[in-house]
Amino acid sequence: MANIGSYFSISAFFIFALFTTSPSLCLAARKFLSSETDTRFIKTWCDATTYPDLCFVTFSSYAAEIQDSPKTLTTKSLFVALNSTRSASKNLTDISKTQGLKPRETQALQDCVEEIGDSIDELKRSIVEMDEIAGKSFAFRMSDIQTWVSAALTDEDTCMDGFSETAIDGDVKANMRTLIENVAHLTSISLAFVNHYAGANK
Repeated sequence: MANIGSYFSISAFFIFALFTTSPSLCLAARKFLSSETDTRFIKTWCDATTYPDLCFVTFSSYAAEIQDSPKTLTTKSLFVALNSTRSASKNLTDISKTQGLKPRETQALQDCVEEIGDSIDELKRSIVEMDEIAGKSFAFRMSDIQTWVSAALTDEDTCMDGFSETAIDGDVKANMRTLIENVAHLTSISLAFVNHYAGANK
């Protein structure tokens, strides 16, 4: 038993000596522990959303930037939702100009582009407002952000509803719904973060 105790004591000593005499290993260890802490923070927030798996996959790659900052995570989610919505808008615009679409399909696409355009504006306003949050105006500004992100999600849902009609080709319907659903899911995650951040700072 004494030999085993000595073994562990010596091992602990060498591990300690290794990390204290090697700055690079010490830094690597700190980064590893920091990364683990950062992803746990993100997972905790993601678990409270409707789409926890998508949330964690999306935001864990930003762990070093987000660390354990609720504001940074919330702001990043708005940027991710905005970029995704912009990309979807471009794809929808391009598809609406292709040949061979039925008039009803073209109309649904054009309506969707308009709804998505509104969503982009609302997310942009939310990001600007997040940058200006401070002091006594916090509750008022967060209320505005909650309203705008909620409206953006409603616009995206309305866009999807336009592809629910039986007159629209099955492939067009499936492709468009998949595209918009991803945008709506990311916006939903962002709204959950906004609500969480607002509630935690009342």
